[in-house]
Amino acid sequence: MTDASVTLSDAAAKRIAAIVGTEPGKNALRVSVEGGGCSGFSYKFDLTGDATDDDVVVEKNDAKVLIDSMSLVYMAGSEIDFVDNLLGQSFQIKNPNAVASCGCGTSFSI
Repeated sequence: MTDASVTLSDAAAKRIAAIVGTEPGKNALRVSVEGGGCSGFSYKFDLTGDATDDDVVVEKNDAKVLIDSMSLVYMAGSEIDFVDNLLGQSFQIKNPNAVASCGCGTSFSI
């Protein structure tokens, strides 16, 4: 299933394509939402080669992101970005549904 409610920035698409290109058997980045973290929910990032039946596929250029349907509920309208600055490199989720987040950028509450 393809869904446009989650988007990828150009920087994220470029970085995802570069990462999966070096990992044999992996062709996508899986993003999921889990309970826990310092603000209630946290994002989890994994490389994967297989989509499941309930995955939503977000594609841009040569990059593919898989999001399970339960995580999509919390991520609707979000943009996945890749930031490279003095503090380091990381994927960041710009989530309009989050009412609070922590300093690490991977934990949020709704």
